[in-house]
Amino acid sequence: MSSDEIAISVSNLGKCYEIYASPRDRLKQFILPRLQQKAGQIPKQYFREFWALRDISFEIKKGETVGIIGRNGSGKSTLLQMICGTLNPSSGSIQTNGRIAALLELGSGFNPEFSGRENVYMNASVLGLTTAEIDARFDDIVAFADIGEFIEQPVKTYSSGMTVRLAFAVIAHVDADILVVDEALSVGDAFFTQKCMRFLRTFMESGTVLFVSHDTGAVVNLCSKAILLNGGRIIETGSPKHVIEHYLANLYETSQDVDGAKTEPTRESIIALEAATDYHDMRRDMVNGSALRNDIEIFQFEPTQNGFGTGHATIESVRLLDENHVPLSWVVGGEDVILEISCRANKEILTPIIGFQFKDRLGQVIFSDNTFLVYKNKLLSTASGEQIVASFMFRLPVLPSGDYSISPAIAEGTQEEHVQHHWIHDAMVVRVHSTSVFFGLIGIPMKKISLEIK
Repeated sequence: MSSDEIAISVSNLGKCYEIYASPRDRLKQFILPRLQQKAGQIPKQYFREFWALRDISFEIKKGETVGIIGRNGSGKSTLLQMICGTLNPSSGSIQTNGRIAALLELGSGFNPEFSGRENVYMNASVLGLTTAEIDARFDDIVAFADIGEFIEQPVKTYSSGMTVRLAFAVIAHVDADILVVDEALSVGDAFFTQKCMRFLRTFMESGTVLFVSHDTGAVVNLCSKAILLNGGRIIETGSPKHVIEHYLANLYETSQDVDGAKTEPTRESIIALEAATDYHDMRRDMVNGSALRNDIEIFQFEPTQNGFGTGHATIESVRLLDENHVPLSWVVGGEDVILEISCRANKEILTPIIGFQFKDRLGQVIFSDNTFLVYKNKLLSTASGEQIVASFMFRLPVLPSGDYSISPAIAEGTQEEHVQHHWIHDAMVVRVHSTSVFFGLIGIPMKKISLEIK
């Protein structure tokens, strides 16, 4: 492989820290070894060595998205800091090919006394932009960050979410070749996280991404390769699924008291929505009477969210209703709901299709549907000015904790060939506050669970 195809090359990299038992030992190390050496004695060492990283070697090709995973203290953040040049290695070498933009610790590189505007110019210039280039992109950076008049206020007055908004907005507009992200997407509201994920997916089409996260689902969904660190060393490199299975197995072995047999847990992501049935999970009453009840908060429809389309139709409202068509502000996972999407035709539409996507915070689609198949043989049309309402009745899956969003759309044509008249990204957010689901994308109510000893 030629060097032009390599974005990042790391060879025998190591980082060693000097650990002192007391401040007095630090002073001794500063003074005494020099005196001992002058006296012809072998200098004594007053510290112990701690290798945060040792013998790290790998290559990342241009255009790859690589995830780095490992337990706390495994050396992930140290590795990223050395790749970005904010930390010097103790041994080995790093070679990068292209402009690097990094989002490490929240607002790292920001001066808290400077205003947001001043920090944008300072940060972007450090990343290689000229003043003229920053001038041309400043309005887009501010629009992406969406922090309003706070752009003129000192960064020390910002919340952590506002800080990461501004930091991400800058790196999204510096034409980087390599993007380094360290758990930054765990901060911020659902709308901004979805915006970041859309940017990341677009950037990944041509750029190189180095991504650190404890969210194994994010690594599987985003990355083409994964690197597992443990104790400052690489213990495995390969496909995200295989590496994460190894990581989870190690995590279980060290966190649980396993006597004798060791079994590697199977990790399967459930991607199909539960079909409507007339039974209920026999554990539901017990779970719903406990702190594990899947309480889901429903936020109002946001028509001003980013979207696209011809404008020949407009989505006017999105609501979640109960079986009696009463609007919901809270719901419990596993219950039947109705998703209602109301649209207005601005021109005659001959074959309208209304649909939606239900996405997690990473932008991956958990489930989706539309009206096409049901009305494929029933020709419907709507005249200009008429309202058309689609209703989807389904059993809401039991969801892991976190933020989710619903993106509605109205189109015209067929499933394979259609014109989008209006699509709204993340038009409605739902927030799961508690759950009985600990693994997988969703939880499926069980019809029967048995355990036999024979």
